[in-house]
Amino acid sequence: MYYGYGYYGGYGIMLLCLIITGIAQLRISGAYKKYSNISSKLHMTGAEVAARVLQSQGITDVRIGRVSGKLTDHYDPRTKVVNLSDSVYGSTSLAAAAVAAHECGHAVQHAKGYAPLSLRSAMVPVVNFSSKFSWILIMLGFAFSSRAASPLLNIGIILFSATVLFQIVTLPVEFNASHRALVILKEQNLLYDDEVSGARSMLTAAALTYVAAALTAILQLIRLILIANSRGGRRRD
Repeated sequence: MYYGYGYYGGYGIMLLCLIITGIAQLRISGAYKKYSNISSKLHMTGAEVAARVLQSQGITDVRIGRVSGKLTDHYDPRTKVVNLSDSVYGSTSLAAAAVAAHECGHAVQHAKGYAPLSLRSAMVPVVNFSSKFSWILIMLGFAFSSRAASPLLNIGIILFSATVLFQIVTLPVEFNASHRALVILKEQNLLYDDEVSGARSMLTAAALTYVAAALTAILQLIRLILIANSRGGRRRD
């Protein structure tokens, strides 16, 4: 049986993806554990920090909500709600302050019409569709060796490309939200200077998870293309 470079290269890429993801998860877990055990000197909860951040930017139409789980914090632009997880909402830790300010950073982006956030929001319906059907088509393409399966595989790869693009667009959105958060935390004296450095370390570790997700998606796309090309070469032989 013939196995092209795409198959062997694909396994290497899978291993690289696992390594990148593992490193990113270790970094965020370590940073969150460290800074969630350090209380801010002002002892403000995550919800209080969020309220102060929004107030400082003149944003009055965004609510602060609470969601269950750990690191499930997010801003919903459709309902204009900054959702803080149980471990952030009532916590006075540096990690809670950093995460709360970061999510409010997204609310600030929304209020100011930050273009990458608008683009990402517009892509959500497309990505929801592509993420559901891309792998179905890809697996069907892999399951059959006939030429008829090739279009299914190619369409699946094209749909998966939308997910890759979404991950790439997410990067400036997340980095910008963290930058806004750190500036506001310092300007509004919500954290002392030495605490801001801790918040920066926390948000940098969090940003690495998005970088890892983007790199993993790109590498996965390359892997699929290599395998598809390898299958095409095998059929021609």
